[in-house]
This record gives sequence, C-alpha cells and structure tokens, in this order.
Amino acid sequence: MSDASLHGAAPRHAPRSLLVADARTRRRNAAEARFRACGLAAVLTGLCFLMVLAVSIVRSGLPAFTRTVVEVEFTLTQAQFDAAEAQLFKTRAYSGHFITALKDRLHERGVDMEFDEAMIERILGKVGGTLREHFRANPGDLGRPVDFSLAASSRVDGYFNGRVTRETLEDSRFLTRADLDLVDVLEGAGIIRGAFNRAFLTGADTGVDNPGGAGIGVSVVGSFFMMLVVLVLSLPIGVAASIYLEEFAPRNRFTDLIEVNISNLAAVPSIVFGILGLAVFIQFMHLPQSAPLVGGLVLTLMTLPTIIISTRASLKSVPPSIRDAALGVGASRMQAVFHHVLPLAMPGILTGTIIGLAHALGETAPLLLIGMVGFVARGYPDGVVEGFVAPNSAMPAQIYTWAARADPAFYDKAWGGIIVLLLVLLAMNIIAIILRQRFERRW
Repeated sequence: MSDASLHGAAPRHAPRSLLVADARTRRRNAAEARFRACGLAAVLTGLCFLMVLAVSIVRSGLPAFTRTVVEVEFTLTQAQFDAAEAQLFKTRAYSGHFITALKDRLHERGVDMEFDEAMIERILGKVGGTLREHFRANPGDLGRPVDFSLAASSRVDGYFNGRVTRETLEDSRFLTRADLDLVDVLEGAGIIRGAFNRAFLTGADTGVDNPGGAGIGVSVVGSFFMMLVVLVLSLPIGVAASIYLEEFAPRNRFTDLIEVNISNLAAVPSIVFGILGLAVFIQFMHLPQSAPLVGGLVLTLMTLPTIIISTRASLKSVPPSIRDAALGVGASRMQAVFHHVLPLAMPGILTGTIIGLAHALGETAPLLLIGMVGFVARGYPDGVVEGFVAPNSAMPAQIYTWAARADPAFYDKAWGGIIVLLLVLLAMNIIAIILRQRFERRW
C-alpha cells in the first residue's frame, strides 16, 4: 500500500466534539425547552384562573360582611312608654316616637324633610317592634338617651353596595325612588352608614323574608358537630381496616375483592351515599331527620374509602427493613406494626384523614337527601346532645339554600358563606401540614 493511500484518504466520519452539540442533540434540547415552556405556561394559566376565581369570590362575598345601619339617639319617657302600651297598635306608637326623634336629629343638622311611617318601614323594617322589645326588656333605659343602631333593609343595603341603582329600581311596596331620596339625606347627615356585619358570622338563617339578618353561625356549629361524628368514626375504623388489609390479611381472592370494592367506593358519586343514608339511618333506623348525627354518619361512609386508601399508601411507604429489623430482634407481628411501622406512617395517615374531612365538609349532595337543606336553623343548640340530634343545617347546605332563593340579596350571603367555608378548609389543610411536619420522622 502506497503512502498516498495511507495519508491522502479522507476519513468516512468527521470526529465529534463533546463541547459542540450536533443536530440531534440540538433537536432534543429544543424539544425539552418547548416542553418546559408548555409546563410553565400551564402553571401560569392555572394560577391565573385561580386568582380570577379568588378575586371573584372575595369581591362578591365581601358585601355579606357589611351592613347598612341607621344610628339614632332615642329617648323614651315613662309616660310615653305607658301611653304606647295602652294603645291597640303598640308598635305604631313606638314608630311615631322614633320618626319624631329622627326628624329632630335631621333638624339639628339643618335638614328638614317630611317622611312617614311607611317610608321608615321600607327602609328599616318594623322599627316599632324593635324599640318595644328593647324597652320592655330594659326598663332602666326609660327616660335617658339610648343609642340605637338599626339595620337597614336588604334593598337599601344593596343601594349602598351598588346592587340597586336608581335607574334599575322600580317603585314597589319594598322600596321607591322617594325612599332613596331620604336615604341620601340620612347619609349626608351622617345618620346612615356602613358597618361590619357581625351577625353574619354569629347569626342564624332568617327565612326568605329577611335576607339582611341572615347569618351562617348556626350552620358552622352544625358542620362542627358533623365533623366530630366523622372524625370519631372514620379515623379508627379506617386506620384499623387499613392495618389489617396491609399487614395481617392473607392474600387471596376475598381480600382482593375487598380492595377492589374499596377503590370503587372511592369513585361512587356522593349523592349515592345520601340515598343510602336516607334508606338506612332515617327510614330503617328512624334516626332524627336533618340531624348532624345522621349527616355525620352519611359523610363517614363517604370518607372511609379515602382514609383507607391514604392510610394503606402511608403504610406501604415504610421500608420493609423496618419490619424485618423489628421481627429480627424478637418483636411480634403486632408489636412491629404498632411500635415501629405505624409511628412512621402517622404523618401520612393524619394528612389523609384531614383531607378526607375537608372533602366531607364541602359536600352538599348527601345532605340533600337527609333533609339538611330544607331545614331552616333558627338558633343554636342548647347542649352537646342536642347539637348532635336536634335538626340543624351545615355550611354547604346553607350556601345552597341561599343561592336557590329568589331575592338577589341572598346571593351576597351565599358568596360570603363560600368565603367562610374556604377559610375553614384552608385552616384544616394548614393543620394537616403542621401535623405532618410535627410527626414526620427520618430514617
């Protein structure tokens, strides 16, 4: 072979450098960059929708936490009280005294405007009955000035919130444009203003006729008693079933059938559990309808599959070497599980349980079937036992009831109830995170 053939022939493949990307590597890198960009765009889109949802909920629900009040200093003498109680229409007499006091208050501020009892009733409701109840319950206030803060009607409240305008208002027995003139005068005199609506957080539902006085406090108590039932029943039953299926049950067709059914129950629509609760707990066992006890039992059935699945996943996450080490030093199977495996799995168990409770707290469909939506809770339970067995409502059921009513003023209440529900759910998730960090162990 000649020297020309040895040194003059070009190589078949050019040498590649590790520092220079070839065409195939550049295509792979470009595809990876496009995928990362798509993932980032998906995350940003989700955050954008989440922010829009949060802003919409807060903007629509904040009016529920405020109310329009008329503040008047009112003095009723003993003679006026006796004269009013001696009349046939007692509340009308109290209304007359209130109108006189309100006119004097406006006159002191240089405003003279004529209005009658009908206008005051459309703006403030039955103010005479409110005054009569106060002075009958507090006779010591007779003869001295008393500051009254009277809640305005829902339509006047909507006028302050922007829901009702002069252009859209049609004169009716509820409110007229002339009433808005009086409202503007009262606002200019500093007599009517917006204030924090504490009654929304502590009050009860007032029915379809008084949306301004409706509150969610009693429903929060009903949800609390329901969650107690769910926690007391679902946690021990779900954890015990998970430990048996994961650590002690033999592997055969029967246990496989149980595992498949548990997975299927986790995907069953919640309203099916409501039908089951109606048939078993109310029609067969004759438990009280609309009671938090029945609601808790129904939600326990719905929550158990979720707790069992999450608990089994937590038990599986514990390395087998933990079990083998415990058994190797002479521990029994039960000692290995309860002394070593269960403490390590506890963070996941607690997290799954609280997430299951949060899921149950927001359910409405099962409560439809057991009557907790149709019942209007007027007051707090008298004791712990009555809190479980007395008819009551729950937060999601109360929100559904407000949203289904015709008066637009209840829409603000529904949005406000959603804010309260989300705050409770957020608190439960924060507790889950704290418990997970508190009980988490490293191995």
